[in-house]
Amino acid sequence: MAGDHRVTLRRRHAYRTASNRVKTILTPGGRHAAQYISKHRKGVKCGDCDLVLPGIKHMTVGEFQNAKKREKTVARAYGGSRCHQCVRSRIVRAFLIEEGKIGKKMLQAKKAKKTA
Repeated sequence: MAGDHRVTLRRRHAYRTASNRVKTILTPGGRHAAQYISKHRKGVKCGDCDLVLPGIKHMTVGEFQNAKKREKTVARAYGGSRCHQCVRSRIVRAFLIEEGKIGKKMLQAKKAKKTA
């Protein structure tokens, strides 16, 4: 029969809350010990569509402050802030707006040429 695997918590926090979850492990010495489980972090989301950004680790705010730049961004315009689909739509929108401006200028030039 297996021995008793009840453990005493190592921190001064008695209640079984989300921040106080433990896993019972068996030590090499043969006794059972409490190992604290950290919470899962939510990933960084796209500012436009709320999609979790791929390529960026899920970290706490403190870990984010200590992390290297390459761990917080991706090598692209708006990397680490917007997803690839939103960046693409922004680029296409800007291009179409510029094309519209050029078209307007051409029509105005044609009108000016007709009247003169």
